[in-house]
Amino acid sequence: MSTPSLSALPVRRLTPRDLTSCADLSEDRGWPREEHKWGLLLTAGTGYGIDDPDGHGLIGVYVVTRYGPQERPGLAAIGMVLVAERYARQGIGRRLMQYAIEQAATIPMTLHATPSGRPLYEQLGFKAVGRAEMVRGHLTPAGPLPGIATRPATAEDLTAILRLDTAVFGHDRTHVITRLPAFTDQLRVAEADGEIIGYAGAWPNMETHVVGPLIARDTETAKALIASLAAHTDRPLRTDIDVRHEELLAWVKASGLESVAFNAVMVYGTPELPGDWTRRFAPLTVAAG
Repeated sequence: MSTPSLSALPVRRLTPRDLTSCADLSEDRGWPREEHKWGLLLTAGTGYGIDDPDGHGLIGVYVVTRYGPQERPGLAAIGMVLVAERYARQGIGRRLMQYAIEQAATIPMTLHATPSGRPLYEQLGFKAVGRAEMVRGHLTPAGPLPGIATRPATAEDLTAILRLDTAVFGHDRTHVITRLPAFTDQLRVAEADGEIIGYAGAWPNMETHVVGPLIARDTETAKALIASLAAHTDRPLRTDIDVRHEELLAWVKASGLESVAFNAVMVYGTPELPGDWTRRFAPLTVAAG
């Protein structure tokens, strides 16, 4: 099939019924299937894909998660940009991203780019504004733990969590945060003087628990939350930490986690990300910003 006809294939909205096909596509590219994560992304966000003209599932997909008011989102996070191996390097990824840009119109966009994906995004006008370091391993806290109280979150905490999250993230993401009690295996808060000063989730991803979101007043609070999550799981932890949080990265590495990869944090249509990066330590998932 020639490239011009490939570039003309229609892009359609995906539904939760496409979850298995999305997981198949992940596997096709050597990624884990990640059905649990796909389930969240296809309900809290919107997936788009191109069907194989030969009838063999999807040949390319991406997911967009929009934040802020539904009628006028303030930010759109792009993730899970995947193209089937048999259609690689034939313009499908560019076609999907151009479609994403068209669909976003004036909404600023963000994504986490792998080193291999970054050149395409730069060609399309995305600019790198930061980096995230993926770390992984069993955590045994180095040194004494911060004297900060943490506990499991309850339904009564949700209002305070949402208020804190909006202040730190820069846009309302109620539609994502309210799914965390069902999505995570652990959701914990940190408290000081009766006030919630941070929260973090740990959710299952293959053999690991991914730590995210991780929102905290300061580095000591972030350490306390990670340590409390680690204390309640036998799995290795994995998380993606903003490289500007040098003290936290040094601590998790001293505590047994190892560097796995770096991703570029990129934006389109805005000079920088909103919110307060000093309290935003790790995303829910790089696929959702």
